[in-house]
Amino acid sequence: MESLRIEIINPKAKNIIKNLADMDLIRIKKEKVKNEFAELLEKLRRNSDKVPSLDEITKEVEKVRKARYEK
Repeated sequence: MESLRIEIINPKAKNIIKNLADMDLIRIKKEKVKNEFAELLEKLRRNSDKVPSLDEITKEVEKVRKARYEK
């Protein structure tokens, strides 16, 4: 069995693909959308002893923004 990822450009192609699935020629599987940022946060939190709170993250972001705009 071979797996392919297909990007549908024309909506008519989706009907053709559904017809192929109805004839049991192909199987359609929904792919879980990856959120790279969420995966990175999860990885960092797994490797950290202390997880920063939302307030701590917000303060750090504000500090970096302030430093950037002062230039």
